[in-house]
Amino acid sequence: MSAGRGSDDRRRDDGSNARSSDGPGGASAGPSASNARSNRSPRGAAAASNARSTPSSSGDRGERGGAAADDARRDARGRQRGAARSRGEASRSSVAPSQRRKGTDPARTAAFDVLREVDGSDAYANLVLPPLLRQREIRGRDAGFATELAYGTLRLRGRYDAVLARCLDRPLDRLDPPVLDILRLGAHQLLGMRVPQHAAVSETVGLARACTGAGSAQLVNAVLRRVARTPLDDWLTQIAADAPDELTALAATGSHPVWVARALRDALTGTGRDPGELADLLAADNDAPRVTLVARPGLADPDELADARTAPGRWAPTALVLEGGDPAAYGAVRDGRAGVQDEGSQLVALALAAAPLAGPDGATDDAPAGPDARWLDLCAGPGGKAALLGALAAERGARLVANEVQPHRARLVEKALAAVPADAVEAVRTGDGRDVGQDEPGSYDRVLLDAPCTGLGALRRRPESRWRRTPGDLAVLTGLQRALLASALDAVRPGGVVAYVTCSPHLAETQVVVADVVRRRDDVELLDAPAVVRGVVRPDAREAIELGDRQDVQLWPHVHGTDAMHLTLLRRLPAR
Repeated sequence: MSAGRGSDDRRRDDGSNARSSDGPGGASAGPSASNARSNRSPRGAAAASNARSTPSSSGDRGERGGAAADDARRDARGRQRGAARSRGEASRSSVAPSQRRKGTDPARTAAFDVLREVDGSDAYANLVLPPLLRQREIRGRDAGFATELAYGTLRLRGRYDAVLARCLDRPLDRLDPPVLDILRLGAHQLLGMRVPQHAAVSETVGLARACTGAGSAQLVNAVLRRVARTPLDDWLTQIAADAPDELTALAATGSHPVWVARALRDALTGTGRDPGELADLLAADNDAPRVTLVARPGLADPDELADARTAPGRWAPTALVLEGGDPAAYGAVRDGRAGVQDEGSQLVALALAAAPLAGPDGATDDAPAGPDARWLDLCAGPGGKAALLGALAAERGARLVANEVQPHRARLVEKALAAVPADAVEAVRTGDGRDVGQDEPGSYDRVLLDAPCTGLGALRRRPESRWRRTPGDLAVLTGLQRALLASALDAVRPGGVVAYVTCSPHLAETQVVVADVVRRRDDVELLDAPAVVRGVVRPDAREAIELGDRQDVQLWPHVHGTDAMHLTLLRRLPAR
């Protein structure tokens, strides 16, 4: 497969082919599998959105204004120039029109199509990109390039928008969205990847010519040449200098919405950490995460997955870090005995399984601890934590019930549990988790509530989430979280344990939700979650893991190298 001159330049530059752990075959399922979209051609929609319209003013005046603008753009021979050239923004090329690239290589085209699906269909990149690469047979270095280009552009979109705004004579929101995405892709190649400047510009202009038209290609050429004149560090200095305060400057240069940066700073402070760590946290959110495998106990041994491409995980005894390659190359991954799962997700599931139970009368001595036979995953989709819990339950002779409100996500849970012994899976069912406590009071010994949340702790893996979420989402989500936690506490027996888990460090979704629910009850106690987590990490890492002097656990990308998972362990007490 020929990828053109730009691709040849790219192949000479190893740095431009950095792989993302969300790449083909390596991505865990996104927050909602319902966001997977069919691979219809986004470029068709892009082309449609770029159809030229008459000026917005009405009547004859608008028509005369449009005609005057057209006349002003005609040269002495009556030929009409493009809008960018008429404003002096375009650069002349020594290449004859017949010899100019009409498109670009498949890797850049794939990255563009992913961005259009994310923007136009609210899809998740980690659900769109892998099947698209397989469908188009983009492999190896080209697949790595497409992955880094798509994910890097999504992560650093805010930074690039700040740069592009300084290189345009109009607000960004007046650009056609497909053209803006093309500019972002070009900016990432120039400022975030070691792609030679001429290749980054010419290939991106070719992409614009093929996908959005010759007129937009002139604009793209002019703007990217302006971007390329200034090094990244100087751009960041300019952006920070123009910000009204330090937080806004960090948010802009670190490519996060201001409200997200503020929430993360508050979460650092609220969990006893230095708010000065915010810059490191934002930088960690912009790093491509490594692929982490989980060897599900009793189904796969970590030694089975140990080879030259893997290394032991930092914390969890079940974790292995994949340094390169496709996870599906391992037979244990293909048949479900192992999987792809962030180490933070592994730790919270292991902690629930290890948390101390009490007897129905509250006794915690050895014999009166009560049964440990029935476990519940209340919001199980897409099934990664359920599969780990199912494997652990099988080793103890316990049974797991996996509940999921969305039918299509319940099917994903069934698939994830396929390798777990059948006698360890009581049921995979579809139902509203808010009803389980009322329908089955006191029926479970251990309950995992991996609550729906903003996902601000997984921005490395789901970079589009930071641009989709708004502060208004919190009111809906925190209300749902409170109702689900109350249901989980009703569903667990006296002496049983509930793990409240979110993939978000936002205080409103973690400490505030737990405090509000516990305040309304007199039958709940908080367990020492850091002590339980230290008990499940690798023995040689127990002293090294930083968990603070708290009852709950908050993991951080910049500290632990995991998603920012939150864990609170609650044990139900006998009725008083």
